[in-house]
Parts: sequence; structure tokens; C-alpha cells
Amino acid sequence: MDHRVVAIIPSSNLESSTAFYRRIGFAVVGDYGHYRILADGRGWHLHLNLMPGWPRHIEDNPFGLYLYVDDVDAVAAAVRELIIDPATPHFTPWRTYEFAVSDPSGLLVRIGRSVDQA
Repeated sequence: MDHRVVAIIPSSNLESSTAFYRRIGFAVVGDYGHYRILADGRGWHLHLNLMPGWPRHIEDNPFGLYLYVDDVDAVAAAVRELIIDPATPHFTPWRTYEFAVSDPSGLLVRIGRSVDQA
């Protein structure tokens, strides 16, 4: 049985969104013009849905995504200049080791892993 969840993400620019998600490990596995399907080959799946002019103000994007990875530091190195807090990745009180970036449409993307101790 295939049991998973897929995030459908609005994108104001499919090219820039696709380039961003490629940097953190995704590849395009389906392209339907205004709709792209991305996957990492290990279980992550994202669908990018073209929504020109959305969000009206990039800082108003209310959505977020959390990606769990084994090697947080390797992904952080791939997007170092995009990391919101330069002092991250770091351990959090909620027992993760993580950092955050924003995608080209302003979607908050946290990338981390669970840890036994913070």
C-alpha cells in the first residue's frame, strides 16, 4: 500500500520555484505546463501549482513546509545564503536540529531532523 501525503504548493514562478527545490534535493518527475510534480526518490513529493501574482505580498504567504532529512548540514550548505537565521542550523527546545529558508513565493521551509537531546 502506498501511504503518504503530498503538499500542493502555489508558486508565482514555476522556474524559480523548481530551481529552489532542486537545490534541496528534488527533481521534476512530471511537467504539465502550469503544474509540476517533484520528488526526491526517497519519499518526498511536492506539487507546484502556478498561481501568477500570488501571494500579493510575498511576506503574506501563510504556508509552511517541514522537511525531515538525515544530513541537515549538507542541505544547509546547499542553500547557505538563503538561510533566514545565519546562526542556524541549531538545536531547538522541541528536540530538532534545524534551519529555515523561504521559497521564491515566500513559503517557509524548515529543514531538520529529530534529536534525542537539544
